[in-house]
Amino acid sequence: MKKTDHIGIAVKSIEEALPFYTDMLALTLLKQETVDSQGVKVAFLDAGNIKIELLEPIHDQSPIAKFIEKKGEGIHHVAFGVEHIDKRMEELRAKGLQFTTDTSKRGAGGAQVAFLHPKQAHGVLYELCDHSYGGGDHHE
Repeated sequence: MKKTDHIGIAVKSIEEALPFYTDMLALTLLKQETVDSQGVKVAFLDAGNIKIELLEPIHDQSPIAKFIEKKGEGIHHVAFGVEHIDKRMEELRAKGLQFTTDTSKRGAGGAQVAFLHPKQAHGVLYELCDHSYGGGDHHE
C-alpha cells in the first residue's frame, strides 16, 4: 500500500453534510461527481494529508443506501492508494483474501478500484485505489 488515499463517509445528503466540512471544519471542496455505475454522488474534500469522500446514494438499490439503512450515516470505507491494482489483487488473493468483486472496476475520477471483503478485515471495508488508469491525483 502506498498511502491512505481517502476515507469514505456515507451521508444521506451531500448538500446537507457539506457545510459541516466546509464551514465548520474549513476543509476545501475539491470536486463533486456522480458515479452512476456505483449508484452514488460523491464529494471530495481536502483534509491535508488525506481526502474525505462523502458518498450519497442516488437510488434505493445503491450499496450506500443499503449501508445507511443498516448502519446509519458514518464511516463507510478506508481507501489505500496502490499501483498495478490487478497484480496487487492477485497477491492478496494468493494470501487468501477475498474481494467483493472478481475484478477491479472504474470508480470516480477514472481510478480503478476494488474492495476487500469486510468479513476478513474485522468488519472494515478497505478499498484499493489505483490512479494510474487516468485518475491522476485522487479526486474520485
